[in-house]
Amino acid sequence: MATDGQGSSGPLRAADKPVARLLKACRHSFYLVFFFTAITECLAVAPMLYMMSAYDRVISTRSGVTLVSLTLLIVGVYLFWSALEWMRTRLLIRISLRTDWDLAADVFDASFRRSVGRRNVNVQQLMGDVVSFRQFMTGEPILALMSAPFAIVFIIVGALFHPWLAAFIAVAVVLMLVSAWFTQKISSPILKAANDENTESQAVAADGLAQADATLALGMLPAVRRRWHDKHRQFLQMSVNASEASGIAGGLSKFLNKALPSLQIALGAWLAINGEITGGMVIAASMLISRAVSPLQRLMGNWPQIVQARAAYDRLNILLTEEARSAGRMALPAPTGRLDVIGAAAAPPGATRPVVTDVSFTIRPGEAVAIIGPSGSGKTSLTRLLVGVWKPAAGSVRLDGVELNEWNHDEVGPHIGFVPQEIRFPEGTVAENIARLGEVDSEKVIAAARLVDMHDTILAFPDGYDTFLGKTGFQLSGGQRQRLAIARAFYGDPAYVVMDEPNANLDEVGETALLKAITAMKARGTSFAITTHRPRLMSVVDNLLVLRQGRQVGFGPAAEMIAAVRTVRTGAEDPKPAPKPVVVAPITPQAA
Repeated sequence: MATDGQGSSGPLRAADKPVARLLKACRHSFYLVFFFTAITECLAVAPMLYMMSAYDRVISTRSGVTLVSLTLLIVGVYLFWSALEWMRTRLLIRISLRTDWDLAADVFDASFRRSVGRRNVNVQQLMGDVVSFRQFMTGEPILALMSAPFAIVFIIVGALFHPWLAAFIAVAVVLMLVSAWFTQKISSPILKAANDENTESQAVAADGLAQADATLALGMLPAVRRRWHDKHRQFLQMSVNASEASGIAGGLSKFLNKALPSLQIALGAWLAINGEITGGMVIAASMLISRAVSPLQRLMGNWPQIVQARAAYDRLNILLTEEARSAGRMALPAPTGRLDVIGAAAAPPGATRPVVTDVSFTIRPGEAVAIIGPSGSGKTSLTRLLVGVWKPAAGSVRLDGVELNEWNHDEVGPHIGFVPQEIRFPEGTVAENIARLGEVDSEKVIAAARLVDMHDTILAFPDGYDTFLGKTGFQLSGGQRQRLAIARAFYGDPAYVVMDEPNANLDEVGETALLKAITAMKARGTSFAITTHRPRLMSVVDNLLVLRQGRQVGFGPAAEMIAAVRTVRTGAEDPKPAPKPVVVAPITPQAA
């Protein structure tokens, strides 16, 4: 499931459901669609009455005038019928378009935010829910729901001919419904299992393609192919089983479809022999049974889509309701860059055990803090707390006094810079990526590029700042990728910047440019939180935060913290112990 319940406030009322409110706003259109459906279902009786009149009146009286009159009348009915269906289709298309226009953007934003904060959120499913719901509104499934009650109309028409005809039609409808239900009951679980196996086989193939270079170079292709083929073979076997099961159960439905109209004619003929109905009624009765069963067969055929749309409706309501609760906050002024971390703990989404615990420190505007520690000490997890994409498992992370993860990222994001450890660029030009896919301000883009000494490098690209990046675009080196990510983080002079190993792939020239950029931005009042394993960045930071095994073991001025580390390493006393650093556990030299 894409969501984990209905929120902390309990079941949603209809008035609290965003999708329900949208449908309520379209209720007059739905009333009109139902009115058109009712008329078209009643008009379906016209061909039967035409055929009955042709047999009972035209043939017996040999009247050409009557035939022409009846034919012109039925053609007029068909034209009116077609016009109603055309208007109904246009109405449904407009309802579905409005549904997509009003929901798609909000669902995209909400699912994107949730995917960052909770990895068990299926973004593809949530976006697919919008498509499923829109397709449900477009035509056949919703029309099947509206048409189903009108099966009773044809039973009533049969009763007007003769009560036995109505009884036969009612029994036939029940038999067809039971047959359709039995077919679906048998085949649906097998088809679901087959689809699950197909999804897993595609996931194995996609995972192998994502690591195609390593897979081919290490000779892993046969193993990957074997795993994929095992899943694919299970999918094929289950598909065959489902087809065979459907064939057995579907045979009964096909037999009833063929036999019941003939039996209806036989019953009508018997009644006509006894003089209880006319010959025309016999022909009309053979059509009645098909028309009575047709709406219910449509309903059963579209039932999986109806169930899917209902599930999508519930998930979208829950998602958008929770998003509306978090988004309905007053806009705040731009931050100045003061960060207060108080007893913060970080746990990966879905995990119960924190990987970082009891971290406390402050960064003032114009200050920089380097976060150091051995691999696996929790530095990257801490950066996700510091930019607000993870919610603290305990404690708080406040930017200018505001809980950062609760601040609307659309509002605060332009004032924050972030360089993740794994850098990827969405498809777009170099300029668009530096400008964070927003409106490109050429001066700001070039200023950010110059800040990290990237301007001349970009001009050497095939199309300069218009060079296209992405999976199919220009391929950057590791250092270029990192410097471009830093330029994106510096775009627009943010008040607060978090960088995770920003110099990991930089050469000496790139690292020197980074140091100069940090120094320049600190002078403008920008605050920094930087994780690093390299000592050169220590020259531009004001304080060091030392982590080990997910715990803060020291925080204080850089020079004094380094001296404290050396003291722990040598076992000697520092001749001038500093009061600010707090070292609560031995740390290894590699931590510095």
